[in-house]
Amino acid sequence: MTEPANIIKVNQLKAQLDDMRPLSRQAEDKLWQKLRLEWDFNSNHIEGNTLTYGETMLLLLHDKTTGDHQKREYDEMQAHDVAIHMVRDWAADKERDISEADIKNLNRIILVKPYWKEALTYDGQPTRRQILVGDYKQYPNSVRLKSGEMFHYATPEETPREMQELMDWYKENEIQHPVYLAAELHYRFIRIHPFDDGNGRVARLLVNYVLMRHGYTPIIIKSADKENYLTALQKADAGDRAAFWEYIAQQQIWSLELELKAAKGESIDEPEDIDKEIARLKKEHQQNTVIAANGLHDSIYHFIEGNIIPLFEEIDLRCSELSELFLRNERTIMIRTEKRGVRLITEEKSFQSLMKEILKIEKGKNSLIMDARYSFAFDGLKTAVEQFRIIIGLEVFFERFHVRIVSSSLGSDVIYPYSKTLSKPERLNLIAPQIKEVLNLVKQASDH
Repeated sequence: MTEPANIIKVNQLKAQLDDMRPLSRQAEDKLWQKLRLEWDFNSNHIEGNTLTYGETMLLLLHDKTTGDHQKREYDEMQAHDVAIHMVRDWAADKERDISEADIKNLNRIILVKPYWKEALTYDGQPTRRQILVGDYKQYPNSVRLKSGEMFHYATPEETPREMQELMDWYKENEIQHPVYLAAELHYRFIRIHPFDDGNGRVARLLVNYVLMRHGYTPIIIKSADKENYLTALQKADAGDRAAFWEYIAQQQIWSLELELKAAKGESIDEPEDIDKEIARLKKEHQQNTVIAANGLHDSIYHFIEGNIIPLFEEIDLRCSELSELFLRNERTIMIRTEKRGVRLITEEKSFQSLMKEILKIEKGKNSLIMDARYSFAFDGLKTAVEQFRIIIGLEVFFERFHVRIVSSSLGSDVIYPYSKTLSKPERLNLIAPQIKEVLNLVKQASDH
């Protein structure tokens, strides 16, 4: 049987590369940095992460953040980078076989911690489900196709058995061509969809584990090529498995050609790399311009006046309305500066006048504000026999390049640049989960 043209090309490039290995340390480091950043950025971007390539580079190479993203997006990008290094180490250890426990560990690492996510029931009804990390799914994770039909993966009951069968199949077929083996492992894994979330990222980690283990270059499935990637998977679902093998082979050709350039001492930069760098510098410049023009001190005060006062007013208004249901209530506003902390509890003054008074005092002293906090304590529900106390609030931290807002109900911190102006819906999204918590507790206590 004649090999497909893409596999013939892969074999030719691999043979050339083997003659030129090992690469110099400098070439190897530069190649790995590019592959690693492309892999992190594209695999996460396919799944909806909104960090740009430049923000990904800044985060992973310099441990700095910029941009208007949820903290979870930064956390998952860093966690995925940890998983990449782990897979690379596993592939280098020829005495070590990958296991189900390893695959579960990859899922645990890339998802960081449990969280809530919108989902569909088996019959296609919207629902909300807590995503548990590092273990197989407990509920069906069906998806709705463009046609409107539901596509069903393995059930939670079937998943442990099918994953064991997948691992047995993999060990029995390691003699296959690595590109076929990697592609087929990806396809079979996705058909099971063993986890509540993170299946695509884990599948792409497994592809590159197989390739690196057999001396091939890790591939990058570009987010810009997502439609072709999904089409190849859909063709495999329709019985044309070779379409997906061919797709993975095409990506392997790109990676092998990139490594050959590195081995020859040629530039491995691509035309789009220049565009990425320009976009990164423009965004960084735009953010730093705000701080440079105003100074960090004035940028903080501008953000407080334009965003934090309205945000705190939104939550204060709703807390005040709910306070009538309780026996005792206490509002606390705290602003911490470089030199001292300010703690005020008030019921007399309006919220806005109180905040502006504090700002005027601190601004007059040229005092750099480090953080601002609002909390409201509800104590003793008037209509309930069993009493409870609940405290809600927001913490705002003013950091070098961005503002970080923390709330236990958000699931992750939210990060904004100093140039950001929050709309009313954005402010409401920050406070709504906490208000709903109070309402639910009141309802539960009243029902009893």
